[in-house]
Amino acid sequence: MNSQTEKLQMTGAAGVIEVQRDRPADGVPSRGVAVIAHPHPLFGGTMDNKVVQTLARAFVASGWTAVRFNFRGIGASEGVHDEGRGEAEDFRAVVAQAAPEGRIAIAGFSFGGFVAIRALQALWSEREIANVALIATSVARVPPGPLPVEAHGRTLVVHGEADDTVALSDLMDWARPQSLPVTVIPGGGHFFHGQLPLLKNLVVRHLRAD
Repeated sequence: MNSQTEKLQMTGAAGVIEVQRDRPADGVPSRGVAVIAHPHPLFGGTMDNKVVQTLARAFVASGWTAVRFNFRGIGASEGVHDEGRGEAEDFRAVVAQAAPEGRIAIAGFSFGGFVAIRALQALWSEREIANVALIATSVARVPPGPLPVEAHGRTLVVHGEADDTVALSDLMDWARPQSLPVTVIPGGGHFFHGQLPLLKNLVVRHLRAD
């Protein structure tokens, strides 16, 4: 993301996980570690995706350490695509190694949002999850299940009005039974072209409310 980005290797069930970490500015104590998941690897998704990098910048600007990683089979990460199951395991493995203790935040874009939800559901009873950011989350083909009710107040859900990859109506069908608020970006597409500064500001505002 910048010259200060640290390139790391961690270990998951399928082997090496390629990781990048960005810290707050020198002298700024970190508020915790945010782990961010990228879009679908079979359709070109990587941790270098622009939306994922925007999320990382928002967390770093808000005083968090941001950690991105490549799903299994992408870049230097070992293994093969596992339709979200193994990817959620890898997400939890990154959390355990990047933030063995302390506050964590969970974020994901598109398929990464689906994976983040599955990881959150497994981690909720084990860790203090201070913030959640779910962006254009894939919920249609395989619904990820609801969030813990106690997580609602800590969760930002953002979706584009004109998303042609994950229809807003499908996202609302997932959110409605939970009475989970959704922030809709008017005219926004799946990748928020031309609207990434707005997306970053929405995430920063959410984090400042903590």
